[in-house]
Amino acid sequence: MSKFSRSMLVGLLAAVMLVVAGCGQKETAEPAGETGKEAAGKEVTLKVASLIPPMTEVLDLVKPKLKEDGINLEIMILSDNVQPNNALANKEVDANFFQHVPYMEEYNVNNGSELVAIEPIYHAIYGAYSKRYKSIEELPDGATIAVANDPSNLGRSLVLLEKHGLIKLKEGVGIKATTSDIVENSKKFKFQEVDLLMLARTLDDVDMAIMTPAYAKPLGLTPKKDALITEGTDSEFAITLVARKDNADSEAIRKLAEAMTGPDVKKFFEENYGDIAIPAFE
Repeated sequence: MSKFSRSMLVGLLAAVMLVVAGCGQKETAEPAGETGKEAAGKEVTLKVASLIPPMTEVLDLVKPKLKEDGINLEIMILSDNVQPNNALANKEVDANFFQHVPYMEEYNVNNGSELVAIEPIYHAIYGAYSKRYKSIEELPDGATIAVANDPSNLGRSLVLLEKHGLIKLKEGVGIKATTSDIVENSKKFKFQEVDLLMLARTLDDVDMAIMTPAYAKPLGLTPKKDALITEGTDSEFAITLVARKDNADSEAIRKLAEAMTGPDVKKFFEENYGDIAIPAFE
């Protein structure tokens, strides 16, 4: 082979190697972040922690819609009202749906976390229930009232009692109230503080229990029909979609919030939970 031919062959081989190398780089390059995944046509997985119906049912309802938008919604059903925030703070899930904002803020203060409220979804009408009495006027002196033992829901319960003239709290304490902030208790009510998830089980043993409708409904009780007193929809306790500061502005979280405030969800509440839940969105 001539020197000229050998030179041509070497040049041709070098060109082929450059093309192959370029193709290899293109195939192994990984898109960065959520936007890159969507650009590559890959599905984004969004993990959301929740507890009980109707919260879990709302997530099930929006799952097909999110699938159409390229988001695979994974719903993690946990067993108590601490795990969903722990899982979110530890980045085991991307969002949760089970709590109101005061509860979230209390968690942030106690744990140094940066959980963020994304969208209020529905008002769960807080109410006081009794198996022994049909009206609040029948509640006797010295009655035992069961209330949630976490600070935000304890304060919420005491404020509800104050609004209905049953006790008086120290001025200015609001939802941060504890039983030590009661300055007037003319009927000498006794308060039994229990875990939020256990309130329904105490109803047989106390004169009255104050709880959300999600825990009253399994007992066949609803705010409109059975509660002796109820909270209005002007409260700050709407059940809210929550994420973290680092992912609150992500497209997947935004699409989840949009789906959860859509007309299908509003219709779902009206048709299935009209007696216990009121949409917090228009």
